[in-house]
Amino acid sequence: MLNHFFKKVYHRFSIRSYFSIRTKLLFCFLIVAIIPLLSLGALNYYQSAIVINSQFGKYGENTVAQLDQQITSALNRMSQTTGTIYSYLLDPARGGIGDHVPTTYQEIMDKDDFEALLKSLKTDLTRGIYLITRSGYYYGENILDVSKLSDIPAWRSITYSSKGPNWLGFYPMNHGMGDSDTGEPLLGLAVRINNPAGTQHGSTILIEENAQVLLDMFHMFEEDTKAHLTITDSEGQSIYQSESPFTSNDSDVVWNRTLAANGWKLEARLPSKQFYFSSSLIRSNTVLVAIVSCLLAFGLAYIFSSKFTARIRRLKDSMQKVSFGKLHTRTLVEGKDELGSLDTSFNRMVGGIQSLVQEVEQSERLKKEAELKAFHYQINPHLLFNTLNSIQWKARLQGAEDIRQMLYHLTMVLEGNLDISQELITLGRELRMIEHFLKIQEIRYGSAFSYEQTCGEELKPYLIPRMTLQPLFENIFFHGFEDGKGNISLSVREEGEHLLLTLSDDGAGITEEKLRALMLAKPESKPQGRGGLGVQNADQKFKLHFGQQYGLIVRSTKGEGTTIVIRWPKKEESPHGDNQDH
Repeated sequence: MLNHFFKKVYHRFSIRSYFSIRTKLLFCFLIVAIIPLLSLGALNYYQSAIVINSQFGKYGENTVAQLDQQITSALNRMSQTTGTIYSYLLDPARGGIGDHVPTTYQEIMDKDDFEALLKSLKTDLTRGIYLITRSGYYYGENILDVSKLSDIPAWRSITYSSKGPNWLGFYPMNHGMGDSDTGEPLLGLAVRINNPAGTQHGSTILIEENAQVLLDMFHMFEEDTKAHLTITDSEGQSIYQSESPFTSNDSDVVWNRTLAANGWKLEARLPSKQFYFSSSLIRSNTVLVAIVSCLLAFGLAYIFSSKFTARIRRLKDSMQKVSFGKLHTRTLVEGKDELGSLDTSFNRMVGGIQSLVQEVEQSERLKKEAELKAFHYQINPHLLFNTLNSIQWKARLQGAEDIRQMLYHLTMVLEGNLDISQELITLGRELRMIEHFLKIQEIRYGSAFSYEQTCGEELKPYLIPRMTLQPLFENIFFHGFEDGKGNISLSVREEGEHLLLTLSDDGAGITEEKLRALMLAKPESKPQGRGGLGVQNADQKFKLHFGQQYGLIVRSTKGEGTTIVIRWPKKEESPHGDNQDH
């Protein structure tokens, strides 16, 4: 499935279709979507990384400062306690406190007073306050095994000449007697008494506090910041360091403090990778979101461009089918947008072309039929004319002048009908053939009918389809008049760039039903009775030569006569034989 998708995408981006509208739309959508997306993502990552790194750095510094404060508080409390004891022992009135087991009543009372002082100085965190004499005897809780104090590394470095406080660091409680060794972490302070004139010269004040609270803080700090914590004394000796293995690098982020109480140095080291982990996570998420968004934008752009260009491709395919002659092709119209209007215009254009082609085909077919009929009419016309002339001479020799006249005019009418060299003849020539036809009818019926013609000489040069008026006059005599009785009027006038011919008679007229059937009948259909064929042929000739908007209009009332109006454009025969439009 994915292979098919990627192959399809590769095909779309191939050189062959690189410049397609679909590809251009796809690239435009991607550029519009990706540039703001990447810009916002990069800006968001940059700002977030600055804020998070700054806050994390401040958090580390503040946390180390809190550790400094907590350790300093414990150290100051222990220093103050030892200071109180030291002052007590320097009082000359406390000279009864010796360096051996009290034996007298006064020594026992002084011991009790001193141990009461030590007890009063204890806090919840104090695990022991002792005065250890040079003889090994000590004042304080009766749980101390002085010989085990040498297990404390810092204790072993204290000599009788040592002065000032000696911080023992962190160590477990393992110097008690019996079951008192609990292994509880302790923070110890030893102060050597330097009073050569006093009885306690060379003794040591030892105070120990529970260090679990401080160690819990260290562990919490290490857990929160993932930093490696190290505490060293002023001489560089390690007091505390995190249990996890750590290798320092120059790129590490370092938070350090120096304790004002005893000069211990706190150093928290955090690898740069760990320090920038949060910002790196934001960067990774930003890149992931950008990639997902780009893929989503690409998918949406692909779907939208495909849907948009599919309508264009469908229209192109329809045009191609039309170019191959498939005029029944129509395209689907979707929506009312510009493409929908284009589809509608295409369908309308193809429909027009199809109608035009059908009209041309029909015109060509009718022309061929007319040519075929004309061909049949041309069969041996000379035989017909020679025969009519022979009859005409026979009638003259026998003194039948009326028959000779009829044959003469019939010959003139036939000559006009059989001359198919020109489809369009002048209006004057057409009217002359009508006059010959009327001469025949006059000889036949006498003065039973009247004919009135109104046509200016300037209109007679204009062209009219050959043999269009004579069939109409035939209909008048064969269907309109009874025994040739009636009045006929013909008038021709100009109407702008058109000619308007009106042919009227006061004959029998046509019923409304027959007139409707006459006008609706197709040219190629067989007429119902005589008369319909001439009207339809005349109308079709005007439409074929001048257009569908021209032709005959027939108005008739039963018993009152018929009026035929013909309208066609002015067209005059050119001197070179070509027809010219006006």
